[in-house]
Amino acid sequence: MKLGSHNLTGEKVAVKILEKEKIQDVSDVERVAREIHILKLIRHPHIIQLYEIIETPKQLYLIMEYAPGGELFDFIVQSQRVKEPEACRFFHQIIAGVEYLHKLGIVHRDLKPENLLLDHKKNIKIVDFGLSNTYKTGETLKTACGSPCYAAPEMIAGKRYLGSNVDIWSCGVILFAMICGYLPFEDPNTANLYKKILSGEYTIPKFVSAEARELIQAILNTDPEKRFKIADIRKHPWFNQVSLPKITGGIFIGLSQIPINVKVLEMLVEYNFKKDYAVKCINANKHNHVTTSYYLLLKRQEQLGELSDKDFEYFDDRKIN
Repeated sequence: MKLGSHNLTGEKVAVKILEKEKIQDVSDVERVAREIHILKLIRHPHIIQLYEIIETPKQLYLIMEYAPGGELFDFIVQSQRVKEPEACRFFHQIIAGVEYLHKLGIVHRDLKPENLLLDHKKNIKIVDFGLSNTYKTGETLKTACGSPCYAAPEMIAGKRYLGSNVDIWSCGVILFAMICGYLPFEDPNTANLYKKILSGEYTIPKFVSAEARELIQAILNTDPEKRFKIADIRKHPWFNQVSLPKITGGIFIGLSQIPINVKVLEMLVEYNFKKDYAVKCINANKHNHVTTSYYLLLKRQEQLGELSDKDFEYFDDRKIN
């Protein structure tokens, strides 16, 4: 990953560089194609956005949203542990992003604090879809992947698993890590680590509140059938201890139209983009220089606190003038 700057708007972007010569095996080609396909589908406030793909003879450049706050992992280390109300705010955002992915039929499979970045307001952005996959309702998966410390017992045991269940287990490990400042399952010997995960052998420190303890135990249930689902998490008293602004459910590309900010659209015109072409590109969920400029300008307005719901409209690109 490199930090880049968008020439036209001057905004910062993250650039993921993929070397083509290293993507030779069929499995690698499929993995990269799957990651790009998934990134193109996603539009949620707590998931990193893909803006554009630039291809050269030797590289693929994925131009992505930049999150300046660094990893949640480093935030936990610096804080030693996260106070429960703040951990609850982070957890709301993580669950909102994960729920959106599951509604799209996407399993992340590598959720951990290193793959949760913070933006300029310390809001969560889920990143790294390199191990993700798509699934149909009720379909089970069998590939064991991700980081062992965050892997669900059914995945470690080599059983077929439901994608949503393994992501929720990882969320439970993240919740424990935030509140306690260390991981529930750790052992330098991998075989011992696996034994601990399979038996659900961990200790919650005394300073953890009773409600947080109860929620962690309900999520870190080694039986995936009895493990809390997202609906159960949302109803739990610990999850509802802080009153937070409603998180928008994200956009379901292909099912719902993308709302366009009128003011930002006018800015594009000032940058010499044709309005009708810009609307067509945004409506069609293109990932090109026009939509990149639009979303970077939109992000700038959001950072300046100048976004208003009333400035968003739905455009029929056949009728625009």
